[in-house]
Amino acid sequence: MGSQGHGQVQRWQDRWWAVGLLVLVVWVGIRLAFDGWSGWPGILVGGLVYAGFMTWLVMRRRRRDARAVGTDAARVPELERRIARNGELPEDPAEQAAMIRLIRRREEKLRRNRWWAFSLLALLFFGIPVLWFASGNVGAGLWGLAFGAAFLGWMVWFNRRFVRRMAGMRQRIEGVGGGRPVTGPVAGPGTRSVNGSAAGSVTGPAGGAEGFAPGAR
Repeated sequence: MGSQGHGQVQRWQDRWWAVGLLVLVVWVGIRLAFDGWSGWPGILVGGLVYAGFMTWLVMRRRRRDARAVGTDAARVPELERRIARNGELPEDPAEQAAMIRLIRRREEKLRRNRWWAFSLLALLFFGIPVLWFASGNVGAGLWGLAFGAAFLGWMVWFNRRFVRRMAGMRQRIEGVGGGRPVTGPVAGPGTRSVNGSAAGSVTGPAGGAEGFAPGAR
């Protein structure tokens, strides 16, 4: 199910170098805003290291998602974009099944990681400003608190919206084809066939009603 086979061209924003460049610009911009231009060589070197690590992490996540849902790594960002925007459904039934599997995967990760991830972010964004206050850097502490509160607020809002849109996209795929549910194997790629039928295939709505994240309905 390659991107070229579906007539899709990967957006430049989704390529590895674009991800790395974005991380580098954001990192360097934030560090320069707090530390000034005097330490720009060290900031740039640190930004290159951080951007390289984050790019590797993002690409690794895409490859794992692609293997888990049965599509190409280049298609994962586009599927995620359609889910987040509640956008156009893929015309290919195989990609619709892949989208359902991707939604299930995201819902499971949200259920499993939501509380510790938000707690860690809160500790990070509010703990560092406390250290700045303790060292006498009141200006940086105030900026850090404001940024942390705004970012965490945005994360909560975005998480809730994404959960709602995942649920909406699943419901739309279930009704594809004039009310006919999508059928076929949705348990995952590499499903073995037994007596000519795919193990884990469904004859009801793709994805079912189970697995919704709390508050998704």
